[in-house]
Amino acid sequence: MLIICVSCHCAVLELYAKLKDQMKERRYYPALKTLEQLEHTYLPRVSKYTINQMMKARIPQLRNSIKEASMTDLRHFLEEVRAKSESIGKLAMDQTHFRANLDISRRNTSDAAPSNTNTQLPGVDMDKSVQDMVDFSPIYRCLHIFTVLGERETFESYYHKQRWQQARLVLEFPGNQVSMSVYRSYFHQVAGFFVVEDTVHSTTQGLITKKTVNELWDLAVSKIASALRTHTSLFNEVQMIRSIKELVVQFCCTLQSFDFQVNQLYDLLLETKEQYCELLMRTWYTLIKSVFSVDNYSPILLKTENEAKLFAKSFPLTEFASVEYPFFLPFSEFVPSVYEQIKEFIHSCAGFAENLNLSLTETDDMVRKSTNLLLTRTVSACLSEQIHDNRLSLAQLVQISVNTTYLEKACEGLSAFIAEVTGVSSDSSMLPRIYGVSSFKDARADAEDMIYVKLQNQVNEFFELANYQWMAPETARPEDAQASQFVYDMVSFLRSTFISLTTLPEHVAMTACMTSCKHIARELMQLLIDEPGAFNMSGLAVFSRDIQLCEEFAGECPVKGFTGDQLLSAFSPIRQIVNLFLSMDWSGYIADFGTAKTKYPQVRPSQVAKVLSRYREKEPKKSLMSSFRGSDRDRRRLLEAFVKRLWELDAEGRADQS
Repeated sequence: MLIICVSCHCAVLELYAKLKDQMKERRYYPALKTLEQLEHTYLPRVSKYTINQMMKARIPQLRNSIKEASMTDLRHFLEEVRAKSESIGKLAMDQTHFRANLDISRRNTSDAAPSNTNTQLPGVDMDKSVQDMVDFSPIYRCLHIFTVLGERETFESYYHKQRWQQARLVLEFPGNQVSMSVYRSYFHQVAGFFVVEDTVHSTTQGLITKKTVNELWDLAVSKIASALRTHTSLFNEVQMIRSIKELVVQFCCTLQSFDFQVNQLYDLLLETKEQYCELLMRTWYTLIKSVFSVDNYSPILLKTENEAKLFAKSFPLTEFASVEYPFFLPFSEFVPSVYEQIKEFIHSCAGFAENLNLSLTETDDMVRKSTNLLLTRTVSACLSEQIHDNRLSLAQLVQISVNTTYLEKACEGLSAFIAEVTGVSSDSSMLPRIYGVSSFKDARADAEDMIYVKLQNQVNEFFELANYQWMAPETARPEDAQASQFVYDMVSFLRSTFISLTTLPEHVAMTACMTSCKHIARELMQLLIDEPGAFNMSGLAVFSRDIQLCEEFAGECPVKGFTGDQLLSAFSPIRQIVNLFLSMDWSGYIADFGTAKTKYPQVRPSQVAKVLSRYREKEPKKSLMSSFRGSDRDRRRLLEAFVKRLWELDAEGRADQS
């Protein structure tokens, strides 16, 4: 009996020593099994002895120690996964990125011969997993220990609480920083958190349910969406938004591979697309403005056929296929430059749409919409500002007008180009038209209007030099009168100017010429009517010679398209009123006014009355009144009667029109 008793005591002590060694070695689950073996198998054998009581008293303490020690290991595990979340997420996202690129590469080379391609991404270990980075054994041990102790629910509650707290910390975006390094760190940490949760869910039996993981994911999606909406509104660089989009797509692909729903994040990226396009518009506004600022507004010279072929690679030259070199293209450098910028814009739009789960048709529609906005808003605004730049010369305005014609023709091929970029059917009969191309017509019309305005302004500058001596010496003969110098200069300027207008469409050159002549005629009429002070026949003879010089210019028809006296008719009103005064045919004018036989059909009575009022301010020695007989009083009364009758005729004419 003694031997049996000693043997039992020795067995208890040996098992107890084994238990202590296991706890010292932090093998808590085997220690717990040893403790159960000690309690239920060995201690009953020494139940009559003091050692039994001593051991039984220590068992709760030992069980508590095992539980506390395993919880300590769990806390260390939670701290470790929190610290390594960024590294875990980075590895997962890099591996996903590499696999996506590899899949694309395989699709692109599926018809080609197999090659020895490098299947490793520099710095990315494709064989490494999250379990190679983090030891998950503490959580498994702790789960088993608490399960054996009958406190699994306590353990689950603690774990869930700690992970929810960690989730809130991970999902909190760090302040208002918007650098890419901050964004990368943020998404890597979030990805790492959920990679760990997915691993725990798949390697433990019910510690966390799919419902719990999805609730955490819903919180994450909400926080990410809020952070992106808040911070992307602060972006003012195209590349920044593009980089964020690519980072979020990589994040979505990674989490999708772990069976998380990412549709809401893709929808958020589609919202960001609008802001991206707006930033593109601003960026391209600056780019196109810089193109205009460096243009020399001179036709492009192609010296050789090889040079033309090289040029045609970036700009369509089918219209000039059969020409002799050297050859001047009718447009300046800004036409191919703007065309190239438009194509770059299309590539940028299409690039943003990549990997957004959009169909080819949806991508094509998005790019077409953005391209139309670029043409109607950005390019149109740049052209309008350039056209209305007061520093532009008339020749530069003419070149801009020509440029818009060829830019419009080139952009008519954008529809097929977009189809090629987006990958939709290139059947030209089915492709939607890029309606924004029509904005070039508006810009051209604007440039043509500014050509007319610029011509009139330059004509006005010549008229500012006018200095008529209306009361010229009576000794000078009217036939010896010389035209004013400013009129000579103005006509010379117009002759040289209209030579440059030959590059414009015929109707534009004709309109420019006709509006200029009509404007000159109006200015001359205004000088005759509104110039203060009296005039005599010698002064009027000089004025008549100026009109004659303008008529000679109009008779030359400086631009093609005019027939007969079409251009000369612009000076008919001023010529008729001057002839009326030179001939002093007052009675004939009043008698024939309003009839078909009048020699002055374009002269209004009010105009004659105003000029006649100027004339009577100072009656010269030889005047039209010399043909009247009677005293000076009678002459004045007769002159006043003419003026009165002229105003009456004018009033009658206005009454008939109303």
